[in-house]
Amino acid sequence: MDVVGIGETMVLFSPESNGAIRYAHKFTSRCAGAETNTLIGLSRLGHKTGWISKIGNDELGEFIINAIRGEGVDTSMVIHDPSSPTGIFFKGVVNEKDVRMYYYRKGSAASKITCDNIDRQYISQAKYLYITGITPALSQSCYDSIFYAIKIAKETGVKVVFDPNIRYKLWDSNYARETILKLSSMADIVLPGLSEGRFIFGDKDYELIAKDFINNGASQVIVKLGEKGAFYISGDDKGLVPGVKIKNIVDPVGAGDGFSAGVLSGLLDGLSLRESVTIGCAIGAIVTTTNGDIEGLPDRDTLKYYMSSSNDNEISR
Repeated sequence: MDVVGIGETMVLFSPESNGAIRYAHKFTSRCAGAETNTLIGLSRLGHKTGWISKIGNDELGEFIINAIRGEGVDTSMVIHDPSSPTGIFFKGVVNEKDVRMYYYRKGSAASKITCDNIDRQYISQAKYLYITGITPALSQSCYDSIFYAIKIAKETGVKVVFDPNIRYKLWDSNYARETILKLSSMADIVLPGLSEGRFIFGDKDYELIAKDFINNGASQVIVKLGEKGAFYISGDDKGLVPGVKIKNIVDPVGAGDGFSAGVLSGLLDGLSLRESVTIGCAIGAIVTTTNGDIEGLPDRDTLKYYMSSSNDNEISR
């Protein structure tokens, strides 16, 4: 197993046309979740991934499990909960810079994840444990489960990769800041966005933010800068990797998850951190050219095509 992730995946309903959801009459459905988006991205690149979670014992849960399993992600650690529903959410796209999300996840099956659901042997066989700041915000039991999983990873030599992915509506800002700091201090690799770094530390400069996370305990930090690329730091090695220009952005949601998949794929392939970040930037850009969180995630041939055919770091579709 290369990467194991823990978190909630829900069924996403999207209007077939842009604008306010209240005026929509037709919706498409797909599954989406930060952790599984990244796991699917890795699976498409040929890596072995596994997902730990809970879903409702309902039709939406079956929809999710079939979709994730169909992408090659191992779902043997996903539990069907007969007493709680599968979460859902809606995504309305007003325009490329105004994407609105509406979540209905309170009391969902995934929010009932407990330490008993975290299998020590399953995590110990992986090279990386991938977590985000979303899961610990869902409930106290999810919070405890994430820290328990990290404890297992540390005891068994599994590297911890942490994407803060802060969802401000899920928890109090002070508690969120405290938790993100604690989690990032235990992670080997931290993947914050620029705005998240500003929220946590108050600094506006990406290099200062990266150093802040290093001083907090992380070994490697990659600050995502959107279309400007990403800044990385690991010991004395640091640098800015330029972003890939996009002619036509269709849907920016999921780009960060694709970025994480690219970085981890590069590291699993034995590439340098800079080379891995370059792949992350490319996949993040590719994802934005397609509607949906996972629809644009490339396989190796597609990634190679885009990286070789892009002119002056530009991708079009």
